[in-house]
Order: sequence, then structure tokens, then C-alpha cells
Amino acid sequence: MKISYHKQKVGDVEVFYREAGPKDGQVILLLHGFPSSSHMFRDLIPELAENHRVIAPDHAGFGHTITPPRGQFNFTFDSLFRVIEGFTEALALKQYVLYVFDYGAPIGYRLAMAHPERVQAIISQNGNAYLEGFTDAWGSWETYWHSPTSENREACRDSLTPETIRSFQYLHGADASLVSPDGYSLDIAYMSRPEAEEIQLDLIGDYRTNVDLYPDFQAYFRKYQPQLLAVWGKNDPAFLPAGAEAYKRDIPSAEVHLLDTGHFALETHATEISELIHKFLKTN
Repeated sequence: MKISYHKQKVGDVEVFYREAGPKDGQVILLLHGFPSSSHMFRDLIPELAENHRVIAPDHAGFGHTITPPRGQFNFTFDSLFRVIEGFTEALALKQYVLYVFDYGAPIGYRLAMAHPERVQAIISQNGNAYLEGFTDAWGSWETYWHSPTSENREACRDSLTPETIRSFQYLHGADASLVSPDGYSLDIAYMSRPEAEEIQLDLIGDYRTNVDLYPDFQAYFRKYQPQLLAVWGKNDPAFLPAGAEAYKRDIPSAEVHLLDTGHFALETHATEISELIHKFLKTN
């Protein structure tokens, strides 16, 4: 299955995205997380594209998407959501299945709340929306949320180092022999670009707005009862399995699968996840 690569203008942002599958197929919109890009879906896209139109954009501030410089573009989660909202409208995506991972979850759930009629189903892969999902690894970030001083901002910079990206994000809880170095090496390269660290620190500071919206996300789940598949790397050092199980509280029909891997579950379990997605979409 061929993957094609495109750019789409959304206001002042040029969104890079990957696409594969039949143009008339059911759309699956893949929303990546921190500190990655649509490259994280390189193994999943071919698995889904035989019967589905799969679209994976890079968020503003990530990957190959081009934004105005920091200071001319406000790097907040609301801004990132607005870009994705504009992207879906520019591509005339009337309905879609949302696949959300990490940062993609609060972006995707904003999109779902704004356009509930467009969401056919949700797949959450280590995409948190519940306080139960947090581990104790968020200490410096939470301190920065509550006291946004320059000192507390600097304390979050450790989250952006090559070793943290490699060991904490990718290898923790995973079989290291199954994790290709390509993913974390690319993310590390992206982080070395001008302004990249400051953009990410801006987003770390703004992450508190996602937590503030958790009650709204949960109210959306209760009201609209979207078909939801939570497939989770259970050894995730940032988001606990309890965050996956919590979806059942608001969506009793939610399907939850815990895999023996870490945060970037697609690095080790892309085939298993694709099989779960195919089964889920066939029965919903």
C-alpha cells in the first residue's frame, strides 16, 4: 500500500500529512503525540489502508508542519486544535474515526466536542482524559502549571533531552530489541531545531488547560456515547492503565486492551493494534 505525502494550507500554517487508502474509504484520522510526528504511524498506516482512507497530519510545532515563528503563532493546545479543525475542513472530511495518542487526545477531544456529528468512533492509544491516568512522573510539569516561573520552566527542559526521549518515552516498559532507533532518533533531531525546545516548553505550560477540560471531555463521552476502543501500553511511565479503564465509567460499552509494552506502543505492537482496530471497526 502506497503512502502519499502532502501539504495543506490552514491559515498561516502549512500542514504536512501522510495519506493512504481508497478516497471513498472510511476516514481514520491519526493524531500523534509528544515529542513525535506522523512518522510514528509509519507501520500502522499500511495495516489500516487497505479498506480505509488513513490521514495523519503533523501538529503545529511538530514534524514537517510549518508555522509562523514563535511570537507570531501562539503555541497552545487550543491553537493546535484549531489548526486540525481547519485541516479537516480544508480536506472536506465530513466524518471520521479518531485515533488519538498522547497530545493527540486533548486535541482530538476538543475536535470531537466541537463536531460530535463527525466522529464515528474513537481509538485511544495511551491518550488520557482522566486524572486516574497520571503517574507521579508529572511533578515538574505540574509545578510549572501552578507556578509558571522561569525557574520552573527550566526544570521542565529535562523532558526534552535526547536521553529522556529515548529511555523514558520510547524504551521504558518496552522490549528494547523491538524498538527501532528511527523513531526516537527522528524525534531527537526535531527537538534540536531552532525554537523547538521553547515551543515544547510553551506547550508543557499550557498542558494544564487539557486537565482543566477533563470534566468537559468526560461530559462529551457521557452525552454522545461514542464507540471507543482504548488500547494501551500498560507499562507507560506517564499514563497508567487506570486511565484506559476509566473510559468505561462514562462509556460502559468501551473496549479496553492492555498490551505488555510502553508509551509508544506502536513501536512494538503495530500489528496487534491494527488487528484490534479492524475487529473493533467491523463490529461498530
